Amino acid sequence: MLYALIVFLPAVAALIAGFFGRWIGDRGAQMVTCGAVTIAAVLSILTFFEIGFGGAPQHVELLRWMQSGSFEMSWALQIDTLTCVMLVVVTVVSALVHWYSVGYMDHDHHKSRFMAYLSLFTFAMLMLVTADNFVQLFFGWEGVGLASYLLIGFWYDRPSANAAAIKAFVVNRVGDFGFALGIMGVFLVFNSVDFATVFAATAIKAGQTFSFLGMQLDIVTTLTMLLFLGAMGKSAQLFLHTWLPDAMEGPTPVSALIHAATMVTAGVFMVVRLSPMFEYAPTTLMVVTIVGAATAFFAASVGLVQNDIKRVIAYSTCSQLGYMFFAAGVSAYSAAMFHLFTHAFFKALLFLGAGSVIHGMSGEQDMRRMGGLYTLLPLTYALMWIGSLSLAGIIPLSGYWSKDLVLEAAFAAGSGVGYFAYWTGVTVALMTAFYSGRLLFMTFHGPARVDKAVMSHAHEAPKVMNVPNLILALGAIVAGFWAYDFMVGEGRAAFWGNAIFVMPSHDPIEHAHHLPWPIVWLPMLAAVLGLVLSWFLYVRRPDLPARWATVNAPLYKFLLNKWYFDELYDLIFVGPAKWLGRTLWKGGDGKIIDGFGPDGFAAMTIQLARRAVAAQSGYVYHYAFAMLIGVAALVTFFLVMG
Repeated sequence: MLYALIVFLPAVAALIAGFFGRWIGDRGAQMVTCGAVTIAAVLSILTFFEIGFGGAPQHVELLRWMQSGSFEMSWALQIDTLTCVMLVVVTVVSALVHWYSVGYMDHDHHKSRFMAYLSLFTFAMLMLVTADNFVQLFFGWEGVGLASYLLIGFWYDRPSANAAAIKAFVVNRVGDFGFALGIMGVFLVFNSVDFATVFAATAIKAGQTFSFLGMQLDIVTTLTMLLFLGAMGKSAQLFLHTWLPDAMEGPTPVSALIHAATMVTAGVFMVVRLSPMFEYAPTTLMVVTIVGAATAFFAASVGLVQNDIKRVIAYSTCSQLGYMFFAAGVSAYSAAMFHLFTHAFFKALLFLGAGSVIHGMSGEQDMRRMGGLYTLLPLTYALMWIGSLSLAGIIPLSGYWSKDLVLEAAFAAGSGVGYFAYWTGVTVALMTAFYSGRLLFMTFHGPARVDKAVMSHAHEAPKVMNVPNLILALGAIVAGFWAYDFMVGEGRAAFWGNAIFVMPSHDPIEHAHHLPWPIVWLPMLAAVLGLVLSWFLYVRRPDLPARWATVNAPLYKFLLNKWYFDELYDLIFVGPAKWLGRTLWKGGDGKIIDGFGPDGFAAMTIQLARRAVAAQSGYVYHYAFAMLIGVAALVTFFLVMG
């Protein structure tokens, strides 16, 4: 009952706020949703300590969901250590975002609808992380996609928000197509969609092949590749990342919820959950590592030049997800989950801190129109420093413990792709620290570049927004140090138990603790160098960035336009699709189907009617002559036909 409450309390709150919001009012909807998710968060923390430290994993069957022939599937909750970590991350961050939204959305006219969407999103994510089979996982997976569409396009009167919501939905469908094929393939191969059954049989299928278009393909590799395609879409990895920055069109609490703890981490969770399959697919793990490292580099490079405060943080999310994926790719699944855990706190803090800046600046998001805010927003300034330093990986904040271990594990893997991921990650660490410092210095330091009227009204956020930020700041400070030992240290085997599977020959975490000191400290030195460089360019010599952008205009435009991925996709996919649709519409449907069909028959009927009208002359001898011709024709017909 306890575990079911965690999952279904947000669902009940979403139904109440969504369908009865007019009767209970905005304040009632806020209290119902905030209260339900807060209770779920408290229960999740209790479950975390109960299961994570000595308790046996629990399996709770709720009801028989589907039965068709020999296929049977129950709706059940799988509560193990991996689930408990995600429960804490999802419910705690979601509860804080709910409370923060009470203040942030204070002037909005659709508060109850917004709160209902937030709770629906939380329920879908909880269904995803508690799934014990692929179909239930897919249910939560698609539920998160639906809720994200509703939240990103919440301000539906804005064309940009509608376009961003549709873009997120469509791009995710590309990955979800592969994900659905992977699930179908799993059922075809294993005759089951239950995790336990599939995992137990994976070793038997390892190395077996099937024939496809004259090729012999490895079964497990093919299945994991398809499943990873779904993760690429949901977690915005390179090539399927284009929806993530546009998702900033939604309200800032949505950005925090989507980018910190829920939707974008679903792909990482899925790969870790399916570690018993991925461990038998070394080719897939290599692809995961390369894609993760490439995504981290791409997103960090774009983040260097963005001017929208939320987009900078959005690209940092994309980059950090790359870290998590290449950690999973070198079989350091516990390191990936550790970074997911710490990232949830400092990234939610950064987004909500940016929301406080936007709230205090009357909706302004362009950092070029800010500056000098540290005296007006001192608390937000301090909290943004905590979040940014944690993101940059500065000791002793949470980001340092997790990000450095991810890089150490990549190096300790001893493979070519592991070394590639390590050196790419070190470069990304420098860029991350640089754009984190750039965000702080452009927003809070230097001369005020904002309109005087806006500056005169700049103010700190209310307590209902600042208290969640303070709690997140505490997590950004202590979560890494506190969780290090039992997640990735000496106690990791006892903590994770059977929730994560790693082959003895694939485990890089143990070797990561015995690397030479230059390898260990190089990421930290890169982060410090990035911060110093950002200070020099945006505080000491603020004239240099504009000069550099002018001198290196092609490179600057390349980064500013996000490597032209959107333009490339418009050229390759969107443009031809529109041309084909227009051709089929105007040519096929309009000229052929309608032209020869309804429109053609209608035109023919009109022509016949017009000719019949013309024949009605009103003279009797015309009608008699026509009758005579008709009789002659009829007689002739009978004579000819015998």
